[in-house]
Amino acid sequence: MKTVWILLVCLLYSGGAWCGVVPGSADFAAYGKLLEGKRVGVVANQTAVVGDVHTVDFLRSKGVNVACVFCPEHGFRGDADAGEIIGDYKDERTGLPVISLYGKKKKPAAEDLDSLDVLVFDIQDVGVRFYTYISTLHYVMEACAEQDVPLVVFDRPNPNAFYVDGPVMEKQYRSFVGMHPVPVVYGMTIGEYARMVNGEGWLKDGMACALTVIPCKGWRRDMTVELSCKPSPNLPDKISVMLYPSVCLFEGTVVNEGRGTETPFQVFGHPDLEGMPYTYTPRSIPGMCASPKCEGQLCHGMDLRDKYEEVRAGKRLRLDWLLAAYKNYEGQAPFFTSFFEKLAGTAQLRRDIEAGKTEDEIRAGWQPGLESFMQVRAKYLIYK
Repeated sequence: MKTVWILLVCLLYSGGAWCGVVPGSADFAAYGKLLEGKRVGVVANQTAVVGDVHTVDFLRSKGVNVACVFCPEHGFRGDADAGEIIGDYKDERTGLPVISLYGKKKKPAAEDLDSLDVLVFDIQDVGVRFYTYISTLHYVMEACAEQDVPLVVFDRPNPNAFYVDGPVMEKQYRSFVGMHPVPVVYGMTIGEYARMVNGEGWLKDGMACALTVIPCKGWRRDMTVELSCKPSPNLPDKISVMLYPSVCLFEGTVVNEGRGTETPFQVFGHPDLEGMPYTYTPRSIPGMCASPKCEGQLCHGMDLRDKYEEVRAGKRLRLDWLLAAYKNYEGQAPFFTSFFEKLAGTAQLRRDIEAGKTEDEIRAGWQPGLESFMQVRAKYLIYK
């Protein structure tokens, strides 16, 4: 039966990249008893699937009493723009109440958990510090710790788990796009990350929640994983997911990072980068980006769509793209915005670039922090 189940999962996940990989949500035998007879809340979005069935529907088909849903940035169905405020509402497909964690509050209130016996977290992460689902995880864990509600995390593969790189965040730059002292790319699944948040005392007052991680099966950290559905509107495919850690740093500059195109995070450009080889014009795209930077303006920059394999083989951030844009920029407005420090997690990266340091010199400054983080990280890894 086990072989038959693995083959079934291979058929359900497209492209062959998931063949043999079973997400934690699919392993009902591993967690069914934890939910039996309980009132269950589910923190999820459109990535919470078992094959082609949403995790909420899968749980209900197993007789689990799902009482409500909590949704992160982009909403329960994943169709809200980045940063778009989301209110509470009722899901049309299920009739379940949906409580927004990206609107008036980012943390479940005590009254939200009063009627629940256990909370389930099932969201596909991409392994990058400024991707806000791990910030939602933090606040969910904190609320569970305060209200003494157990949390079950259904683990999923991290498509960027094959490397660790970037500056470690400094505490003065803590925000919703960076809450913990980790590098830009941390090389852990969301289940491993939850273990680290608990174990390192990163919740308020050093609290820890009653945490159970349901591991995925058949996954290795060095695997290339093509996700079965896009984790957010502007990560539509494996290329955007792979390039996102590097290209997203442009969000802290005047340069457009591909939002407003069909290839977000696969191109970058600005009208005042005239010396660069690629041109495009960002536009408003409903459901992806309503008001991109440089909207309606011809941007010069780079097309990075053929860099997928280079990033995969290089196993590190592509800092050279940011350095090239800074060197070629001739605009009147400052290249960096105040948001850059929050994304980088430090002011040192901006200072180093403005000082004309080489990539090797910049990377040398990251190494002590990375080495310390790797020692912390090792304690919480599930997949060796």
